[in-house]
Amino acid sequence: MSIWRGQLPLILASQSRARKMLLENAGLTFEALPADIDERAVQANSGLSAPGEIASLLAQEKALFVAAQKPGQYVIGADQMLALGSRMFSKPAGRTQAAEQLTALAGNTHKLHSAVAVARDGKILFSDVSVARMTMRKLTESAINAYLDQAGNAVTTSVGAYQLEGLGVHLFDRIEGDHFTILGLPLLSLLAFLRGEKLLTV
Repeated sequence: MSIWRGQLPLILASQSRARKMLLENAGLTFEALPADIDERAVQANSGLSAPGEIASLLAQEKALFVAAQKPGQYVIGADQMLALGSRMFSKPAGRTQAAEQLTALAGNTHKLHSAVAVARDGKILFSDVSVARMTMRKLTESAINAYLDQAGNAVTTSVGAYQLEGLGVHLFDRIEGDHFTILGLPLLSLLAFLRGEKLLTV
């Protein structure tokens, strides 16, 4: 039984397996409808350089794009940026780029900036950004190759070439931040907003 009280279905503007899992585990029923936007073009045209601001903008743009197709419905947009100092990372295009990213991240602490936004009828009703600090252990070239062999194509589906809920957990020494932020959806603040809108039974 869903805890969603809205008259119209909730929508997630994403096909992310991790984000869908988080909402499902929280007892929410929803429709998943990805936003067909050019994320890199939006980022380039924004003039923004702070990873948290970029993630927030992209989350909002995704939510607005889908909300334009679904009048009256609450639409959740989300995005995540990975930053190591001033360098920002995107999803690797293939194994070679994944290996390069892991080589850069190994032995260092990077930050995951996870953003969420809720839109309805052309307006952003809520947005939030949370940050997790991730310290990757030192990795040899052979260890990176062994990980890439095991992880396969999954490394191209996440920034930083890892999924913490899977084999990526082996890459880390220390993690500071909540589980939801790391998986790409600041769930606690999102649920608080939905409760404030009287859209949840719990």
